[in-house]
Amino acid sequence: MEGRMFGHETPLMTALQHLLDIPDGEAGGPGNAGGEKQGPTRAYVRDARAMAATPADVKELPGAYAFVVDMPGLGSGDIKVQVEDERVLVISGERRREEKEDATYLRMERRMGKLMRKFVLPENADMEKISAVCRDGVLTVSVEKLPPPEPKKPKTIQVQVA
Repeated sequence: MEGRMFGHETPLMTALQHLLDIPDGEAGGPGNAGGEKQGPTRAYVRDARAMAATPADVKELPGAYAFVVDMPGLGSGDIKVQVEDERVLVISGERRREEKEDATYLRMERRMGKLMRKFVLPENADMEKISAVCRDGVLTVSVEKLPPPEPKKPKTIQVQVA
């Protein structure tokens, strides 16, 4: 099942797809000794919601891949960029509400909480050359491509006359 709706990939459909494909080890919980399936864990649901609410653009350039993620209100110290399982790029952060004792909110519309996206990197991604830059609340992660393998030259065999 793909995370596509009307031919376009949507974060909501991708998150729902991840919720439906829960591995057996993640469906645990208290009282699950009998092998019966429980619902997803709180951490799994929290991560799925964070992925659904974090928009991202992925671009393929001639020499690299670029992942552009909106991270409003976060400084570079609040953002984590990691590579898990050798090929999964994980971008995460958490935006917390400012608490002021003398202020009362009349309206709260800005999103708070965890921001996260996971991307499986292609085989030609160079895992040693990953860089990240955050400017004006937009994070750009660049992953350089490995050079293409050199084409094999045909081997010439000398034909001997018998």
